[in-house]
Amino acid sequence: MEQEELFRRLAVALAIGLLIGLERGWQTRDESDHQRTAGLRTFALSGLLGGICGLMSTVSSPIVLAAGLLAFAGALVSFSYLEATTEKNFSVTGVVAGLLTFALGAYATLGNETVGVAAAVAMAILLALREPLHSWVRNITWPEIRSVLVLLAMSFLLLPILPDRPIDPWQVLNPSEIWLLAILIAAVSFAGYIAVKTFGDRKGIALAAITGGLASSTATTLSLARLAREQPQSSGLLASGILLSGLTMMGRIVVLAGLVNSALLPSLIWPIVAAAAVLIAATALLTITSGKGDESEHPRLDIQNPFDLGTVLQLAAVIAAILLLAKLVATYVGNAGVFLLSAISGIADVDALTLSMARLSSVQISAADAVAAILIAASVNTASKAAIAAFIGGARLGGIVGVASALAIAALGITYFLTLD
Repeated sequence: MEQEELFRRLAVALAIGLLIGLERGWQTRDESDHQRTAGLRTFALSGLLGGICGLMSTVSSPIVLAAGLLAFAGALVSFSYLEATTEKNFSVTGVVAGLLTFALGAYATLGNETVGVAAAVAMAILLALREPLHSWVRNITWPEIRSVLVLLAMSFLLLPILPDRPIDPWQVLNPSEIWLLAILIAAVSFAGYIAVKTFGDRKGIALAAITGGLASSTATTLSLARLAREQPQSSGLLASGILLSGLTMMGRIVVLAGLVNSALLPSLIWPIVAAAAVLIAATALLTITSGKGDESEHPRLDIQNPFDLGTVLQLAAVIAAILLLAKLVATYVGNAGVFLLSAISGIADVDALTLSMARLSSVQISAADAVAAILIAASVNTASKAAIAAFIGGARLGGIVGVASALAIAALGITYFLTLD
């Protein structure tokens, strides 16, 4: 190993130690000097010590590295024990962080430097997020843990044995792919669900609409519409929340379609962007003209855990049904049947239809027809939210959401036809 590379790798080992030491030192900044086992300098030296031991093992024997690690671990554990017995603090996080800092310092000199730095950054983030992570653990419920554990078991135990080939006469239903698509929808929805659980649903209309839209824009619309019926004076602000949840739905479409078939994005994204621009403008106008509102205007969202096993199985069944129906109508009815199916599916949900069309694109139907079907579903879903707003929330809310939704659908349609090849 050249001298320049030796110095570079030792510098990386030292930098890893400094990074972890900075976080650890900041966490214990209020403690007096010489009252803590390890701080900024100790962790920096730990990373450098690991790097030196790693280099020494390359010119002598791997035993040097093992001996260095054991000696370091013994010293760290001894001092941590003294600190724990004195302060009655029995956390082992500092010991694990020190050992990992030594190991990453050694790996930086022996292995891939980029991987070592990435692992150090991940460790620093985990250490820094102590309070948010502990708060999240305190708030999580057993049904949520059980749902995720069951789903993980189904994914990693069942998925490998599911047939990864079509099993129906029409060569459409691939159990492995259908299950993956269902998990993909649930994962995106779960991000919104966790956001609501983490940040709460009383942080204002905008936050509730965005996080709720990630989980279910239809459920968010229902929640805000019910609130508008009870507080009609807040219809403008609540309408902005409904439109913002619809905007989030537009973003979901782009993400889900791109994950399954990125070739659709060039044709899909511009109509979506046009509709999103209208929704953004309407949301901003309504938010400005309606004021900030008070605590009584903040919605309370009742969103079910999207990672519940029953929900995922239902999603898988819906995706399978749409895939099969799309193939049958395309074969026996033509494109008009696919578009009709998209319109019907879009009344309640666009995710399953989006993934199904992206999956079938260029295999069973053309990419252009897949894009058209997705946009039809998005338009119908946007119109259905306006209908929900009017029916549940009253004429004023329905009028505001209806006008903005109509403009967004018009922008989507015009852009789509202007960008056709």
